[in-house]
Formats: sequence, structure tokens, C-alpha cells
Amino acid sequence: MIHDAPLDAATAARAVLEAVDAGGEAAVVALLDEPTPGRRLVLVRDASGAERPRGTLGEGALDEAARDLARAGLDGSAEGGRHTLTTGGRAVAAYLEVHRAAPELFVVGAGHIAQPLVAMAAEVGFEVTVLDDRPAFATDERFPAARAVLRVDFGDPFAHVTVGPRAHVVLVTRGHRYDYECLLRLLRARRPPAYIGMIGSRRRVRATFEQLLREGVPRPALARVRAPVGLHLGARTPAEIALSVLAEIVMLRRGGDGRPLAEVADVLRRLVPEEP
Repeated sequence: MIHDAPLDAATAARAVLEAVDAGGEAAVVALLDEPTPGRRLVLVRDASGAERPRGTLGEGALDEAARDLARAGLDGSAEGGRHTLTTGGRAVAAYLEVHRAAPELFVVGAGHIAQPLVAMAAEVGFEVTVLDDRPAFATDERFPAARAVLRVDFGDPFAHVTVGPRAHVVLVTRGHRYDYECLLRLLRARRPPAYIGMIGSRRRVRATFEQLLREGVPRPALARVRAPVGLHLGARTPAEIALSVLAEIVMLRRGGDGRPLAEVADVLRRLVPEEP
């Protein structure tokens, strides 16, 4: 249902904040031209993907064009900024803003790799939650950059957190059985996370996968798990391993391919002519 009452700036901002706080996203289209400069239409998309428009630009055709633009912004095919809405041969200037909740990272296991991973992830904008069952490891002092540090039971590690489609989960636990319990719940979730990565040797990963297959987890679901986790950087130290993990998450989130930028740009061959 379309909510066609005009929105003032405060009401539009409130709708955006409510959407983001609930783990969703919102796009605002504001008119810059007649018929009513400053009018706003907000398209809210909740964490389940359901959409709800709010407000009106004053005309049905303009509202439809604005909703299409807002949807393109949420889908990533239109960038924020000035755009033109075209209706019935008329061009109307409008401004698009896209607002999203910060991406989440759940680090399961609070050991030596988790510490640099949490610090780096927070620096690039992730809201990080650390989960572990050991009182000496699951402390705020060890993870000052984390949003939350929780002591959990690895029999049901996600009982007190919501892991949804904007979440990224990295398993750096201390044992195969903990990996298994975590993956079993993540892969059976109704709304699985955007990313699942698991550290471990090939033998450990194989043992975990074989156990999950015996439990009836389908192979296509297992194929979503990045294991062993991270990009092949030749990493050895905990900080280097954390860097390779975060690099893979950023690559997948932003649509990169992991190639060296020098190879992608190929400046010497393409832009610097050889001497005759």
C-alpha cells in the first residue's frame, strides 16, 4: 500500500533511521523542481527484502518514477546524487540518497587471529561481535573495537544474536566440533548470512564437511562456505591471516576479483606509448 501523505524532513529522516536500526535500508528521493520542490518519497526495504514506500512527490507518475529510482539505488545500479525523473515527456530534477545499516561481522572464537581481525574489520566499517565460551578470552579488554563481546555456549552459539543477510561470519574456533555446531545452524537458517568463512587445515575442513553431509546438509549449501578462509597471500602471522580473511570479505562484498590492480589497469601497456 502506498502512503501518499506528504513527508516533512523530520518524518522522512525518522523513517530512514527506523529502517536502518532494524537492519534494513532506505532510499530517499527529493524533488528539486516543480511541482513541489523539497517533497520527499522514501522507499524502505526491511531485512527480509520486503519494500514499503512512504510519502509522495505530488503526482502518481512522479511517485512511480521515484520508486523506480529509489529501488535502483537500493539495488546498487544507481548512485546517490542528482538524477532526472522522466514522466510523460517531462524531465524533473530529483536527488537520491541511499542509507544502509553498517555491515555486521561475527567472529566466532576469541583467539590470537580474532584480535587483529576485529580491529581491522572495525576500522573499515563493520560492526563486530565476538563470540566465545571462555571467560578469559571473551572480554572487552581484548577486543576494544568490537560492538559486543559475548560469552556463549557453543552448543547453540547464536542463541542470543540475530545473524541475518547483512551479516558476515568467520569461524576461528579452537576445535572441529565447534565448527560443526556453528555451520549446522548457519546453513539451516531461514535467512543465511552473506558470508561464512572457516579457518582450518584441509583435513579439518574435510572432516567438518563430511560430518555435515552425513547430517543431510546439501552439497550446494556447503559450497557457500569459504574454507579454508581468506585469500592466498602467503600469510603466516595472525595479523597476516586476519588481513587475508578481511580482504576476501571486502572483495566479495564489493564485487572485486582479487587480481592485482597493476594487472587490471595495465598502465604501462595501455597508456604509456613506447618510444618510436
